[in-house]
Amino acid sequence: MNVLRTMFSSLSEKNFRYFWLGQCVSTMGTWIQRTAQTWLVYEMTKSAFKVGLLSAFQFIPIMGLTLVAGTLIDRFPKRTILMITQSAFLLLGVVMTVLVYTGIVQYWEILIIALLYGCFQAFDTPTRQSFVVELVGQKNLMNGISLNSTIFNLAKIAGPALAGVLMAQFSVGFCFLVDAISYLAVLLGLFLIRQDHVVASHSHERVWTDLKEGLHYVWTHAAVRLSAELMLIVCTLNFNNNVIIPILAKTVFHGGAQTYANLLSATGVGSLIAAFLMSYLSRYGMQRNIYLWVGIGTATLQAGMLFVRSYWLAMLVMVLVGFCNMVFLNQSNASFQFNIPGELRGRIMSVYVLLNQGSTPVGSLYVGSVMDVFGGLWGFPSCGILALILLIPTLLANRKLVSKWFHQSRADSIREASGQ
Repeated sequence: MNVLRTMFSSLSEKNFRYFWLGQCVSTMGTWIQRTAQTWLVYEMTKSAFKVGLLSAFQFIPIMGLTLVAGTLIDRFPKRTILMITQSAFLLLGVVMTVLVYTGIVQYWEILIIALLYGCFQAFDTPTRQSFVVELVGQKNLMNGISLNSTIFNLAKIAGPALAGVLMAQFSVGFCFLVDAISYLAVLLGLFLIRQDHVVASHSHERVWTDLKEGLHYVWTHAAVRLSAELMLIVCTLNFNNNVIIPILAKTVFHGGAQTYANLLSATGVGSLIAAFLMSYLSRYGMQRNIYLWVGIGTATLQAGMLFVRSYWLAMLVMVLVGFCNMVFLNQSNASFQFNIPGELRGRIMSVYVLLNQGSTPVGSLYVGSVMDVFGGLWGFPSCGILALILLIPTLLANRKLVSKWFHQSRADSIREASGQ
């Protein structure tokens, strides 16, 4: 019981409990929808490049809008912004469900809906990330960050696994229906939240001025800057499961939706183990040595997929990849959120979201093109090898800070978490 109490301590705050439970449902629904879209497009087009193009359409708005969204998030009540974005997602989910169930869905329609999702996601994700601090208080801040990061990142990794199961057992259309319904949960949670103090600056500065202030903070704080550099590499190249796995399942292991579901489920198992582990370890603050190891580890594992011909060995590697990816994103989130000024939180977390999701179009188009030319076997290795090539000079250029992180003691981590 003490272990569980430690892992979920921030849920003692009623507002955060409403918010977190709603997110558990709606964020999973989002990634179920995205995965179903990927499989639907591949079944319709048989083109890895068009799968990559879908992913690019989904995330291109994040590249263009997220930093601007961060300035607005700091100006207005976050609960209001989330009510708007989640309602928009609900409407888009209904539209996609109708198109699929009526059998009139076209590739260009999927691209437009993905683009609209991305536009609202550019505002929604950094708002949710920065809203946590207002709901948990300073005492449970680290655990709140960890649990919120866990839900967000677990959904990103385990949501596709659940989508694979739903597609295998029911249909692609059922996934879109589940997605539409899921947004009702977070809307209910937001409706129940009652805040005594709403954080909103109502700044009258120009958007560009506010934006530069957030970027300046990220650039001038070495720990945040190094985390940003690591995220730029790892999130661009090593988070392309949705593009790679359907092609891998079909062209290398000669399977269908069930094989796709199993491989995605394997990443979900690894991420679930990591999620509970990191929630428990949150009381010890940042685990920067683990953070570095999993960044290198996921790139190495994916490079090694070049030599994997066994389906069951591939399943094991996917478990390890899911574990590494979850820990990496969890610790990246914490690195961005530790000890930052409250009035800059929206802008700084918009940089996190830009690196986490906005880099996806580049990676998706890259790996989709590679697989179209060289085949599905080269999906993971092409990403892993390039990531390692880029990580080595990045770590060497920051070797003093990297050495400090590798040798950071537990006491140092706890002091950092408490802001001492």
